[in-house]
Amino acid sequence: MEQQDFNPNIGAVVALQKGLRRIVAPNPSPMTFRGTNTYLLGHREIAVIDPGPASYAHLDAILAACGHDQTITQILVTHSHVDHSPLAALLSKETSAPILAFGPSNAGQSAAMKACLASGMASGGEGIDVDFQPDVLILDQSQIQAGDQRIKAHHTPGHMGNHMCFAWGDVVFCGDLVMGWASSLVSPPDGDLTDFMISCEKLKALRPRIMHAGHGAPITTPVERIEWLIAHRKSRETQILAALSEDASTARALAEAIYTETPAALISAATRNVFAHLIDLEGRKLVSRDGIPNENARFSLVGN
Repeated sequence: MEQQDFNPNIGAVVALQKGLRRIVAPNPSPMTFRGTNTYLLGHREIAVIDPGPASYAHLDAILAACGHDQTITQILVTHSHVDHSPLAALLSKETSAPILAFGPSNAGQSAAMKACLASGMASGGEGIDVDFQPDVLILDQSQIQAGDQRIKAHHTPGHMGNHMCFAWGDVVFCGDLVMGWASSLVSPPDGDLTDFMISCEKLKALRPRIMHAGHGAPITTPVERIEWLIAHRKSRETQILAALSEDASTARALAEAIYTETPAALISAATRNVFAHLIDLEGRKLVSRDGIPNENARFSLVGN
């Protein structure tokens, strides 16, 4: 299925393969596509992956999807943006199932992102679930009994510091690290591009057969999609370096010069993407920064 043809019935339960179902939450937007994908993994004992936004309608849909002989035993969260994690607490209260995740919303933050926060830079993008608190902390490479299935957890920061992917055999639930319908958002101080590129390579090395993302249709050629995403980021880096070879600039000015076909309403998101590249380039000592680490800082090529 082409991603743009993905037009699910909101709240409907769709069987993806034996032991795996999907329900799409009622939160479509330019940032969430058709809505957040919630996955139900298992047969009799069910693990819910990414319960989604704080929606009572979605809560009812998840509970209704479980028959009288099924029990929700775990709630797994890939990361704590407000379109993925807030319903976890309500679902846990209803089912007594524990919430499993890498950590609260400040877990896994890189030093560069901590510096951005310390400078007063506000969270951008999809919004942080500041109240998120898992019952069980999952370490990288943890083997987890998820419902009546086994999965392996992989810490994959980049889109967010506490982001995890979950591997179920040759199937990977990749959250918002990789999506088929759009290039993934990396928006400081939530997301770190240096971490993101490392996590993409880590995910690629798993050689998944299929990936189920936080939004959109299943990704049926996952390695190719990850390679495209890496190449896309490298291409954007080349554009930024070329622009800086002309003169020092800010993230906003670079975004306006590079994202010429982007609607004005999305330029702020594009600015965060450019800023993520600039912080990555600064860490690699290819550019230098004049000012505190935020979108108003001026960056220049090292040696210029």
